[in-house]
Amino acid sequence: MKFIDEVELQIRSGNGGSGIVSFRREKFVPFGGPDGGDGGRGGHVILKVDPNLATLVDLRYQQKQYARNGRPGEGSQCTGADGEDKIIRVPAGTQVLDEHGTLLHDLIHADQEIVIAKGGRGGKGNMNFATPSRRTPDFAQPGEEGEELTVTLSLKLLADVSLIGFPNAGKSTLIRTVSNAKPRVADFPFTTIKPHLGVIRVDEDRSYVMADMPGLIEGASEGIGLGLRFLKHIERTGVFVFLLTRDYGEGRGLLEDFLTLRNELQKFDEALLERPFLIAISQCDRADVQDVLAENLEALSQYGDVYPFSSFSKTGLKDLMTAISKLLMASNRWSVEDMSW
Repeated sequence: MKFIDEVELQIRSGNGGSGIVSFRREKFVPFGGPDGGDGGRGGHVILKVDPNLATLVDLRYQQKQYARNGRPGEGSQCTGADGEDKIIRVPAGTQVLDEHGTLLHDLIHADQEIVIAKGGRGGKGNMNFATPSRRTPDFAQPGEEGEELTVTLSLKLLADVSLIGFPNAGKSTLIRTVSNAKPRVADFPFTTIKPHLGVIRVDEDRSYVMADMPGLIEGASEGIGLGLRFLKHIERTGVFVFLLTRDYGEGRGLLEDFLTLRNELQKFDEALLERPFLIAISQCDRADVQDVLAENLEALSQYGDVYPFSSFSKTGLKDLMTAISKLLMASNRWSVEDMSW
């Protein structure tokens, strides 16, 4: 399935049905009077959060979303049928922006719904206008027009934990190891070009969502690489895991990579540096990583807790996952003390 995180929609709610001019015509009922019914309400356009969705791909080729018009009234004081509402299902984390980029709504709760465009009110039939001095009104109201607007839906993923690191740092391998997510894994940069979510189950009552994000590089906050498309998805994340490993790029090292990642977050939004985080060094079963492990542990520990691990041999993996769970508990996500993984 394609990962689509932004789509523009043309939305139009239904027009209200017209009221009708009608007079009662029955045998043995002289002077029956007006009996024209009201028109039905036009259909609303409703956005509803569907917890089973993780992308906006279903709307990519359905960009015109129109609700049905209300039916006109009928004789015998019969009201026309309301127009059918148009329900647009979206994933949690969807933001609704107007044509100027102003935030209108933020949908983050399961089954949350909002009326984005109200249907027009149905017109009143002539039965509503009869008075002692005007017994046979020969007019009725037309229905109100519906609303029409263009909005942009922008998805910001809702994840408890985001893995942040350079390409090929081992993010995809980690999430494949600890969850049922199956991101692509290969030995070249930018294997991950779209976010992946994995559910990590701690026990029967507790689980959390981990996001494997596309690799971050220097200059991402200025749009370089996957840039802003990556950074916007971490804004809602509760806990960051800075994932590092030895890379042979010029001027690269574990400490240098960590400081670069923090710098890119700071440039994008300084508030991100206030989120709880830990540092993880992946692929620690590699001999070249072990060669630089001791000196980097001391340097990195000045910034936060450091956890060396290997997704392949599982060395240190339990300690890392337990530490993540404890950070989530400290964020008031859980209240149970036993956080072992």
